[in-house]
Amino acid sequence: MLLAYLFRRLSLLLFMLFTLSVFTFSLSYLFPGELLTNLSGITNSNYQINQLLIAKYRVDENYVVQYFAFLERVFSGDWGVSLSSGETVFAHVWMLFPATLELCIYALLVAVIVGIPAGILAAAYHKRWPDNVINSLTLMGFSIPIFWLALLLIMLFCLTFGWFPMSGRIGLLYEITPVTHFMLLDIWLDDFPYSGLAFWDAIHHLTLPTVVLAMYPTTVLIRFTRDSMLEVLEQNFIKTARAKGLSRSQLIIHHALRNALLPVIKQIGLQFSTLITLAMVTEVIFSWPGIGRWLIDSIYQRDYPAIQGGLLAVSMFVITANMAAELAHSLLDPISRNRAHGKI
Repeated sequence: MLLAYLFRRLSLLLFMLFTLSVFTFSLSYLFPGELLTNLSGITNSNYQINQLLIAKYRVDENYVVQYFAFLERVFSGDWGVSLSSGETVFAHVWMLFPATLELCIYALLVAVIVGIPAGILAAAYHKRWPDNVINSLTLMGFSIPIFWLALLLIMLFCLTFGWFPMSGRIGLLYEITPVTHFMLLDIWLDDFPYSGLAFWDAIHHLTLPTVVLAMYPTTVLIRFTRDSMLEVLEQNFIKTARAKGLSRSQLIIHHALRNALLPVIKQIGLQFSTLITLAMVTEVIFSWPGIGRWLIDSIYQRDYPAIQGGLLAVSMFVITANMAAELAHSLLDPISRNRAHGKI
């Protein structure tokens, strides 16, 4: 039964990736301008170069052949050339995507560290002052747009107090050799003097974007954990344990917590994919050199090969992250697999 469930999920993943590839392939024909320019990113070409591009991209053949040629280029890393920079799109994605992942990973860690304990605390003191305070703060955080929060924090902590920098990943005084393109990891791997100061400077640059990006998933996890915990606390085995004289902390830690966190695991994965899309706004405001800012700049510059490659990379990651979260939740919770089979 488990293998059949995994096969169905993997089949769904392949179907979604196939749909994404067809949509991305169609963008070259939907964008304005010359087809060969949209495919390759080469603007200044002559007759000989055009003939080579026609042979490479199979433009003179039917759409099915062109689609399989497109898949071959995707897997080989030939995603075309950026119209604005003249560099390959795959090189841009490979260099910029770790910055976005780094920001999203730290934002998700903040959301988990703050959101899950706050949700448990709100459920433990249901309809008391801790629950009311947490619910009020959650509603406030859920209602604040991230761009308005980002501008407010910049005005307060950057311009007024000067505690944090306004933009970038690290100060101009430090030259870090990009090995993994994850800034904190590269500082740790790069053996040079003043690495501690560089690490602290990178943390300063990372703080405000992380707080802004973590606001939405934190509020979602608080509400989801609280509701899941309250639902578990109403189960009969919890009432039986309470009748035996167990304290509130014993009920939550030894009985309710494990069952309440199973649905939260899936929600964490879903929030991680949501962070990728929210990071685009955050990166623009804080001038964070990630793929979201690069993709938005490419839209303004009408850099069609970059738009195509950026959408492909971001969409593939979001689909894979969602599917991985659902698979992890199903492996940890057999009841969800039975519900997926239509059985209880």
